[in-house]
Amino acid sequence: MSRNLRILIVDDEQLYRHLVKVNLESEGYEVITATNGEECLEIVSNKHPDLVILDVMMPKLDGFSALDRIRQFSQVPIIMLTGKNEEQDRVRGLNSGADDYVSKPFSATELIARVKAVLRRSANEDQGISNRYFTHDDLKIDLARAEVWREDTPIYLSATEYKLLIQFAHNVGKVMAAEELLSAIWGPQYRDDKEILWVSIARLRQKLEKDPHTPKHIVTRSGLGYLMPPNEPN
Repeated sequence: MSRNLRILIVDDEQLYRHLVKVNLESEGYEVITATNGEECLEIVSNKHPDLVILDVMMPKLDGFSALDRIRQFSQVPIIMLTGKNEEQDRVRGLNSGADDYVSKPFSATELIARVKAVLRRSANEDQGISNRYFTHDDLKIDLARAEVWREDTPIYLSATEYKLLIQFAHNVGKVMAAEELLSAIWGPQYRDDKEILWVSIARLRQKLEKDPHTPKHIVTRSGLGYLMPPNEPN
């Protein structure tokens, strides 16, 4: 059954890419490789691997950033490669949606055992790509590249503004309380800091809306919170 499974190895070190590739191919897996997080996102989006082995330390886009982007549009199983004594890396990866981790240096036997275990756990779950692109009226988001357009015009958002927009995109039609948004974006310690949310919503509307005074992407529900309304049927 494993002969048809496709595994993506993402590591900027050729030695580790070759080591992992050779050992996985000997087990009958199809293996593809990438050298950085940006290549990883394109391959996950376009080639739909069954599992990703993702190194933490890489150029252009590190493993944690790539993991965060992938989890915006895919639940593909991911094993993180971390430094031997970097416990904080392992905890951060698992908290961000990684399924397992392997510490460098590792043995081929250990890695293959972890791969088989993760694939077994995910065998009965729907791990497919949902949709790389999210659209809402004239708004389009490329979840892999974290890019936003209104019609054909790119919109440049800060990291906080983008995270706020993604909260709405993943909760279309749901009214989100201010406390919920503040905890999700800034952390639980900010749940009562309404002013920072008001300012951020206003700034986001200036960038997203044709008329910020009559918004259609982020709408206020007085006394309740904010929501992104469902797309109107054509």
